[in-house]
Amino acid sequence: MVKESLSEQAYRLIRGMIVRLELTPGAVVREDELQEQLAIGRTPIREALQRLARDQFLIVIPRRGMIVSNIEISELSTLYETRAILEPYVARLACERGNTKHWQQMRKVLAKAKKTAVTAQDQIHFDAQCHEIVWQAAGNKFLTDTLDVLYAQSDRLWHMYLSDVADMGHALEEHDEILSALESGDSEKVYKLSAAHVRSFDAQVRDAVRKRLELSLS
Repeated sequence: MVKESLSEQAYRLIRGMIVRLELTPGAVVREDELQEQLAIGRTPIREALQRLARDQFLIVIPRRGMIVSNIEISELSTLYETRAILEPYVARLACERGNTKHWQQMRKVLAKAKKTAVTAQDQIHFDAQCHEIVWQAAGNKFLTDTLDVLYAQSDRLWHMYLSDVADMGHALEEHDEILSALESGDSEKVYKLSAAHVRSFDAQVRDAVRKRLELSLS
């Protein structure tokens, strides 16, 4: 396993803070505070922030520094349509290229997810792990890097709109079906199930956004 660099570690930790809304949209990001909080030096922090800006988690404001970006409701459709194209394609690749070790690893994740004490935050974590295993099995770094960013933005939407109301249990049940198809080598079924899985998440977010808008107008 390749050791994670300090820059990659900083990127992962700061992105996690943005996704979990510990750094909220519009918040000013301060390098010195992050250095102290994460115990990571200036250069790795700066490299991580530059990468987060490229990945659209941060916005560079001249003479002000960086602020956390927002996800506008109007962007939901573009986020969905991108994942809707890539996720099923990658799942089909995984079916063709993956092996028993990948599927055994996914079985272990889903077994943990079925424990009664699992929280909503645990559920989204297990969902992410299942996606990551499929990406690894597909064996395409460029697609994996792209999907990693897209999933993180979807995860941020989940925290913004769904974390207090949604049950991700259905999503994990969908992963059970996807895994069975992966194990049987049915790439077309894997493709269709993966497309349905992404579509289901999009529908949940849209429904939550609609309900919040209705409440704010009532």
